Amino acid sequence: MEERTERKQHKRKKQRKKKRFRKLLLFFLILVIAAGAYVYYQYQQGLAEADGAFGKDGQFDFNGASANLDSMNVLLLGIDSRGEEHSRADTIMIAHYDKDSNQPKIVSLMRDSYVDIPGHGKNKLNSAYAFGGPELMRKTIKENFGIDVNYYAVVDFKGFSKVADTIAPEGITVTVPHEMSSGIGMTLKPGKQTLHGDKLLGYVRFRHDSQSDFGRVKRQQEVIGKLMDEALQVKTLAKAPKLWGVIDPYVDTNIPPKTFIVIGKDFLVGNQPDLKSLRLPVEGSYSNERISGIGAVLSIDLEENKQALQSFLN
Repeated sequence: MEERTERKQHKRKKQRKKKRFRKLLLFFLILVIAAGAYVYYQYQQGLAEADGAFGKDGQFDFNGASANLDSMNVLLLGIDSRGEEHSRADTIMIAHYDKDSNQPKIVSLMRDSYVDIPGHGKNKLNSAYAFGGPELMRKTIKENFGIDVNYYAVVDFKGFSKVADTIAPEGITVTVPHEMSSGIGMTLKPGKQTLHGDKLLGYVRFRHDSQSDFGRVKRQQEVIGKLMDEALQVKTLAKAPKLWGVIDPYVDTNIPPKTFIVIGKDFLVGNQPDLKSLRLPVEGSYSNERISGIGAVLSIDLEENKQALQSFLN
């Protein structure tokens, strides 16, 4: 009798455990579905706010060096058009990631640098994109500066304003050194102020002063650093799916999704240091010249800049 009672009690305990397990499993299933629905909804909201499409990712042939998840270089190209055949790269950067140091680095290459473009002779660096897209730009950088990149990302500037406002809805605080108006379709008054969307784009693109492209590159690096800080805030991370929806139509890249996830995880769990930046050509390594049929260029000391780049990245 007692043995039968014990068996019944044991059976009831097993049934209760099974019920608890099923409830727990159901809870996690609902949680996963809800999270998936949230991600999808936010992503679609982001897409709805974007007003154009670049095309499918990986539309360009690209033969960069094989990458691993510990260290990589990404070629970043900013353009005004949506990949027309003869568009030139307005902004040329290399983003560097290293898992061990968790130190983000970015290199800005001056677009008027006078370099050898494989198969096209000497010309401005930004013309490499017009001649042969990201792949020719990769070859040009490798030939002149001795470093290869693993992936590319071509960014349409038309999406910058929306991306900036999604990352930093309260704006980015900068100090405008003087009145800026020529070539940006607006007027920015001097002084410390918080800029949003289109005005922030105008700030990073203005170049009609004594500093020309050098001032523009400095402001680009400044704003990228501040947007990066904002992007890693908890309040912004909650909007990550929407942010990606906003960005996606304006970026063509061959970076695998898995790589994005791994890099993002490393930045989130690590102690994120400030962004380090370098501009090429470095100070004192260039002179201004005018080349017939090409215009104003920067004649640079390639060996000095090659060493500076490799030292900075390594």
